Amino acid sequence: MLWLIKGLGAGGAETLVVHSARRRDRNVVLPHVAYLLAHKQALLGALAETDVPATCLGARASWDPRWIVALRRLCRAEQFDVVHSHSPITTIGARLALRSLPRRDRPRLVTTEHNVWDSHAPATRRADAATARGDEIHLAVSEAVRASMPPRLRPTTRVIQYGVDVAAVRSAAAGRDEMRRSLGIASDEVLIGTVANLRATKGYPDLLAAAAKVLHRTTGVRFVALGQGPMQQALHEQAAKLGLGEHFRFLGYRSDAVDVMAAFDVFCLASRHEGLPVALMEALVLGIPVVATDVGGTAEIVTDGREAVLVPAGEPDRLAAALIAVVDNPARRREMAVAAHARGDTLDVGRAIRDVEAVYREGLGP
Repeated sequence: MLWLIKGLGAGGAETLVVHSARRRDRNVVLPHVAYLLAHKQALLGALAETDVPATCLGARASWDPRWIVALRRLCRAEQFDVVHSHSPITTIGARLALRSLPRRDRPRLVTTEHNVWDSHAPATRRADAATARGDEIHLAVSEAVRASMPPRLRPTTRVIQYGVDVAAVRSAAAGRDEMRRSLGIASDEVLIGTVANLRATKGYPDLLAAAAKVLHRTTGVRFVALGQGPMQQALHEQAAKLGLGEHFRFLGYRSDAVDVMAAFDVFCLASRHEGLPVALMEALVLGIPVVATDVGGTAEIVTDGREAVLVPAGEPDRLAAALIAVVDNPARRREMAVAAHARGDTLDVGRAIRDVEAVYREGLGP
């Protein structure tokens, strides 16, 4: 079978592909990964460690049509039973490539929606809806994602909530003190952190505005952000204009992101759109209190007032107020941490992988 994705950069869907490769039932799934963009390969080494082969389809950009030809050629050569696509762009191209094959040689197409429909460009949404057919198997990572899809697709779309490698994530907790020292965080300082690519959908301008208010109202607080992306320069300029200085540090891409997260006292996510945020699940597994925007599937994995405080997206004043309330109340942070750890017990990715493998078997029939 083939797993198809835009790239192997550090993102939620990409991480889940690597998890699936590591935890697959080797008696059921013999996967091959194809990805479009050669420059997105931060997770290529991790994938190679799983003994799953990967093929770059050589696209210069997502809409470069040559990758569709390369995909068709790969499918003809390898004769996959199933193609599982993990983004709208790859799904649209896969439909074109597979429908050009003789019916007897055509793999079954499985698609997973990882984000709410409105997060995609209008042209992508239109092309996705126009090319969708009833013979596909549609999956969504949360109820919110399914609800955002076109009405004709919702009834046949199944929700499979992914997770994380709980044991691997929790092993990072042992290095918390050393990581805080390496980051220059004093034992009495509260470290608020986020892990998200530097893209508009992640709400970084709101987070920076909220951070300025938090730092004005409190002392002993530091912020760090892990991630890379096209908004890097603009966000650095905004942070400078707000005078955040060393109190808000952009750490860029970190292959040890979970180890850095273990040093957080509060995890914050200011997203405008989400499907089911992997970094949020990792924070819960580590027992980190959460302050996040109530978008996408976030409220499906946390309870407002228990392990998290949820606020509306696009309202930095309310985000700041929630952060201040958590920072100023150590006892509440401890209670939230216990609740987060307990919620994390339920988020192991193994269950989701077995559920998806059952979908593959169902799709192939008897």
